[in-house]
Amino acid sequence: MGSEGPPTVTIHVTGFKKFHGVSENPTETIVTNLKEYMKKKGIPKGLIIGSCSILDTAGQGAVGPLYQMLQSSLGKNDSESSNSGRVIWVHFGVNSGATRFAIENQAVNEATFRCPDEMGWKPQKVAIVPADGGISRKRETSLPVQEITKTLAKMGYDVMASDDAGRFVCNYVYYHSLRFAEQNGIASLFVHVPLFLAINEETQMQFAASLLEVLASVN
Repeated sequence: MGSEGPPTVTIHVTGFKKFHGVSENPTETIVTNLKEYMKKKGIPKGLIIGSCSILDTAGQGAVGPLYQMLQSSLGKNDSESSNSGRVIWVHFGVNSGATRFAIENQAVNEATFRCPDEMGWKPQKVAIVPADGGISRKRETSLPVQEITKTLAKMGYDVMASDDAGRFVCNYVYYHSLRFAEQNGIASLFVHVPLFLAINEETQMQFAASLLEVLASVN
């Protein structure tokens, strides 16, 4: 009973607002428009697009709302989130110097911000979660980054796997998300995108939609 077709996967997505040097963050556009874009394109069977949220580009300012969202995705007993379904969080961030997409494999327990975040915080060599130990501690995603990257590359996207999500807010949020995911039996993934000047908006929307389709089919 109910074994036909793929199991349900609920994917929640976040992007970021503007920050120092990036007045228009492409991830805000991507995440804001993603649900509607996927509806027009046709959402694959078994994929549920959950929340699509925009975080402040601020370490401590983003983490409070992030944890509220992560927590709220756990205890839903509605028909859309059956107990057998998997939950994946996908966080999009921009790398303004990049010319291709990057699927991030891990985050490091270190906050060293090259410029102040949107709340004026500029930590240097600070442990993100002191209880986890020193700043060299790493957390990896449970998702098969190499396989995801290869599949997207075969679809024609200029994409790479990465082991370095920087030390700014992207890495800060990813570290918290990976820690939460590990503790709660869900999955988390961070994806860096370039500016729309490097890869245009339509291609980036297609990439985001393709990424969700690939994630929905990953075992």
